[in-house]
Amino acid sequence: MATSEERINDRWTIRWLEAMADVEPAQWDRLATPLQTPFLEWRWLHQLEVSGSISAGTGWHPHHLTLWQGDTLVAAAPLYIKTHSEGEFVFDHWWAQLAEGYGITYYPKLVGMSPATPAVGYAFLLDERLERTPVVPAIFSAIDRFCKENGIVGCHFNFVAPEWVNVFTDSGFSAWRHQSYLWHNPGFRHFEDYLKTFKSSQRRNIRREVQRMDKAGIRIQAYQGKNISPELAPLMYRYYLNTNAQFGPWAARYLNADFFERIFRHCRSRLLIMAAHDPDMGRTPIALAMLLAKEGHLIGRYWGCTRPVKDLHFNLCYYAPIQWAIANGIRTFDPGAGSPHKIYRGFKAVANTSLHRFYDPRMAFLFQRLIDDINQMEDENILALNRKLPMVQTADPVSTRS
Repeated sequence: MATSEERINDRWTIRWLEAMADVEPAQWDRLATPLQTPFLEWRWLHQLEVSGSISAGTGWHPHHLTLWQGDTLVAAAPLYIKTHSEGEFVFDHWWAQLAEGYGITYYPKLVGMSPATPAVGYAFLLDERLERTPVVPAIFSAIDRFCKENGIVGCHFNFVAPEWVNVFTDSGFSAWRHQSYLWHNPGFRHFEDYLKTFKSSQRRNIRREVQRMDKAGIRIQAYQGKNISPELAPLMYRYYLNTNAQFGPWAARYLNADFFERIFRHCRSRLLIMAAHDPDMGRTPIALAMLLAKEGHLIGRYWGCTRPVKDLHFNLCYYAPIQWAIANGIRTFDPGAGSPHKIYRGFKAVANTSLHRFYDPRMAFLFQRLIDDINQMEDENILALNRKLPMVQTADPVSTRS
């Protein structure tokens, strides 16, 4: 690939890095740590790459843009060149099929996101001492030059942080909205406060689902930080495989055992593990859920079990994390992608946004021609989902992420 380093003025140099290992962790995290998301921090991105889960071998070619002032990193954008759309959770396969039907090349493409992570929060990493202007235009210009020099036909940013969406659209990117889920904590003091927000029928149903764990003799325990044993990593990986095995060709198996081993050792400060213990299994949990917490935000990622237990999933992945969130002052909880049963547990449907630029004018025209109608249909889908919220007051359903 061309353009590994480019001097853009008397102060700044652009360097394109092919691995997170090519930048010092302290330099990168000085920019990433202030962000709400944990998924752009050096440790997380590095473990994805060094484990081989996200690498050229799996179709993710790291090409991270970094902006330097002398020897100091002042801005960065995690980026990957791809020849497929797997592991993005922004399902643009049909755009690729549409392009093929018109004889338009769709790949390779440049993707900005935390790989295999459908969680909102992508942003350019900026030194807080710098103003966005002229840094952001310099980044966009460098990306455009890189794509054109290397025959990359489209640039895509997925799960962009809400405060950055207008920055991208003002720079000529087109917005595509997608439906996800989010739980808001208005200041609950107890789990009972959460239950009171539901209509009586669903409140009774949730109570039954919670009580079913007691009747089954299952105890759910939360582990955080140094209390998380690295010995749980192989078990989490096995349960991750068990869950994916249920979905056949629609599985989202992108991570390997080494990745889990690494994050259970190196990323424990962000991890929250929910473990379901059954006395008949001894010390080995029959199920695990892996979440991450940062800046008052909780994000669900993976879960799995050794055997099915009725309502175990709802308790391990929703109710127990909500109890923990209330106790720890968490403001929002993103439960991850999935089916609309989250609506019945108080997670509202919200919009997340991806941003797109095509360098082939034909593909740019097709996208612009269709995207408004697509976004309108998604907005209507979000409103329809929120009308099903079994809450005491649902007159003002949430349609956008806050």
